[in-house]
Amino acid sequence: MLSNESLQSPLFNRSISQVSMDSTSMEDFWCEVESIKESSEHELDDQSLMEVKPAEDGELEAQWLQEAGLSTLISGDKEDDGQALLSTLTRTQAAAVQKRYNTYTQTMRKKNKHSVRDVRDIFGINDSSPTFEPIPVSPVPSNGMQLPGKMQVWKSVNSNNFLDHGCKGNPSIAEELSFEVSFSESIVVDDKKKEYQKNQRIKKDDSALPKFIVWKSRFGLTEVGDMSPEDMKKIRYLSLIELTAFYDALGIELKRDRIVRAKGRESGVFAVPLTVLLDNDQKKVQGTKVPLVFQKLLLKLEETGLHTEGILRVPGSASRVKNLRQELDAKFYEDTFNWEQVRNNDAAGLLKMFIRELPSPFFPVEYLPAFISLVEKISKIKLQLQALHLLIMLLPDANRDIAKALLQFLKKVVANEEKNKMSLWNVSMIIAPNLFICKGKSANQAEMKAAVSTAHIVRLLIRYQDILWTVPSFLISQVRKMNEAAMTNNKKQLMFDKSVRKLLRRKTMERERPERRDQCDVPEGVIRVYAPLHSKFSMAIQLNSRTKAKDILARFHCENSIGSSDSLKIQSQGLYEIGGNIGEHCLDPDTYMLDVYHVNPHAEWIIKPKAS
Repeated sequence: MLSNESLQSPLFNRSISQVSMDSTSMEDFWCEVESIKESSEHELDDQSLMEVKPAEDGELEAQWLQEAGLSTLISGDKEDDGQALLSTLTRTQAAAVQKRYNTYTQTMRKKNKHSVRDVRDIFGINDSSPTFEPIPVSPVPSNGMQLPGKMQVWKSVNSNNFLDHGCKGNPSIAEELSFEVSFSESIVVDDKKKEYQKNQRIKKDDSALPKFIVWKSRFGLTEVGDMSPEDMKKIRYLSLIELTAFYDALGIELKRDRIVRAKGRESGVFAVPLTVLLDNDQKKVQGTKVPLVFQKLLLKLEETGLHTEGILRVPGSASRVKNLRQELDAKFYEDTFNWEQVRNNDAAGLLKMFIRELPSPFFPVEYLPAFISLVEKISKIKLQLQALHLLIMLLPDANRDIAKALLQFLKKVVANEEKNKMSLWNVSMIIAPNLFICKGKSANQAEMKAAVSTAHIVRLLIRYQDILWTVPSFLISQVRKMNEAAMTNNKKQLMFDKSVRKLLRRKTMERERPERRDQCDVPEGVIRVYAPLHSKFSMAIQLNSRTKAKDILARFHCENSIGSSDSLKIQSQGLYEIGGNIGEHCLDPDTYMLDVYHVNPHAEWIIKPKAS
């Protein structure tokens, strides 16, 4: 992690970094650091400081288990959610949980000398076999059905079902990326050993970044906003476990700092926690996901600043920015702030100040050492990208939404490089110290080596943001299994209740005949789609192997004879899979419906507006 005191001028010896680069290429980074140091003398107080403290033995493991949704392993309670989660883990994921739980129990025995649940009680292993034996892994895609054998994740490009991501270049050298297989399961030991380099150099040339082509399976692609909050919570649990297993498979320690969170302010718009800001904003604009003041700053810069030479790099007036900050704090919610008075470079300064002063950063800085370590030791961009992908899945909703808004804006800045002279590397160097500087009081000169790594991480976030906000299908498959396991556990529990069992038996006898007749009348592969906002709100549709979600949407629109005045509303609607083994899932228009139907035959199918 970077700290204000540790980031001094370029006069310090930067050769200590394994990830090296010539001094001139980092000039923008160090200039930005100096600018931050000057402005931070008056913008922060002790209450807004965030500190790193050493963790006690077993503390990080206990926190890890809680954040992974496995607090039942600590408490000893047998809750259904924890058991359902454990039942879905891959071999590498289960090994990662076992390792952390072993460390936790050993530490607790030493400290308390109490009886703690043995790991063998959880994973069912015997004394002679303390670890998982290597077994063939059958990857499970998002449809929940096993694929025969191990799937090749990186293939030659030979299909039209792709989404392009990355720098412009020859498509023949692009790598195909699939999300069907767990990242940790796809790591080969021999390849892992080849990845380590002692003196790795990061190239500042943006064209050196590889081009990825994301393969779209018959289940389409799922973005973060396409899933229900309940299912995304499970995605976060699984992402933490998978990230840990990923590092274990690479043989890299997943270092983690213990962060003492800043309290933050309770009024104004700067140095206020994201949750507080959003609560205030949602009173004005229902459904707000990104703080309104942040949206205003981005809008100001997008409307007038994208062509400004050196935008983000050239600092505004320190005194003007300070006065504007105070004025925004006082007048923003009164709607009396005059945005016309804000110059482009001052707006950029306010934007960066807003980011720096958040009590909790966009990205979980406790994992920053782990990502710096990965960049230093592993040269392959694919592996770095997979780790970042899991980090994005780990983020709380508020952090992920504001991070996405920022990265979309930065992508627009880079797209106007010809006029504003801001390349991807320039933007990354300037944003990195604003995102990753720790405002703590302690410092370590050794942290200097993180400078290049953090800029590289920001560059990956900007370039590959569309990939990073796509939910890996292997995680969706595990969520389906979790939901199925939870439903099975609930059914078993209900059967122990005699009164419920009698009621179910009586209801079954009353409805048995008509139910059987109805089931016989419904052919295989027929679904009933509901569209509450359409005049014809229900339709039975026979699926075949070629039926896509967009075909069903088009049929509803045609049947209802929608006029041109409603065309915009139509474009914002989606087909949702609701219930069964998923909470709520907005389907990709290119999803093949029969495949989803076979995976989740008990789902309901509803056409409604997409979440904004």
